[in-house]
Amino acid sequence: MKIVYADAFKDQAGKIDQILADFSEKGKTLSSGRNIIKTFDLNGRQVNVKSFRIPNLINKIVYRFFRKSKAARSFSYAEYLLSREVGTPFPVAYAEECKWITFGRSYYICDHLEYDFTFRDIEKFEDEAQKESVLRAFTRFTYELHEKNIEFLDHSPGNTLIQIDGDQFEFFLVDLNRMNFKRLDFKQRMKNFARLTPNKEMIKIMANEYAIITAWNENEVFETMWGYTQEFQEKFLRKKRLKKKLKFWKK
Repeated sequence: MKIVYADAFKDQAGKIDQILADFSEKGKTLSSGRNIIKTFDLNGRQVNVKSFRIPNLINKIVYRFFRKSKAARSFSYAEYLLSREVGTPFPVAYAEECKWITFGRSYYICDHLEYDFTFRDIEKFEDEAQKESVLRAFTRFTYELHEKNIEFLDHSPGNTLIQIDGDQFEFFLVDLNRMNFKRLDFKQRMKNFARLTPNKEMIKIMANEYAIITAWNENEVFETMWGYTQEFQEKFLRKKRLKKKLKFWKK
């Protein structure tokens, strides 16, 4: 197994190796399904270990020779985000199981981060003033990503962890393996909001804040942001209906 450690954790390589060896039998499971996330103790520090599923036959070869694995990308993107002062759990290490010409399972290890809520929870807020406050703060955070030429492709409801700090909010990105680093035009910036919520009122608040920050036409910002949101939701629902049909015919 190939293991790469962050500089700050190279002296704990033996313990990290043991955590990886024990992954299937030990650790507290936080999430299971396509990928598995568990927490472990690393010399008194709580860390998350994400095990990515074994890729299909084609990607076994692609990840072996032509493209960085999801774990490797998560690790390097976390280091880059932190270098740009963007919040994300501190990266500890990543590991890859490689055979002669194929790629197996990969693992990404990072700090475990305690948080108060995610973007998904905002819609449930009963306090409308707090809801608007966090939406505007989140929009400013997203704008700062765009200004730093960061396109977070999985900018979706569960992938931003939010901490409350007095009357301020701090944002931390997770699930990092899909990102682009480039100058973003108007449409790319608006499309980056498409996965977050189908709630039109929430989109209106975010569009208003983005327009205030940029001095762009608010109606154009909203119409474009809302258009991409509707487009994404239509694709999402079509995909969901197709999955239901496939499950029905398999019975």
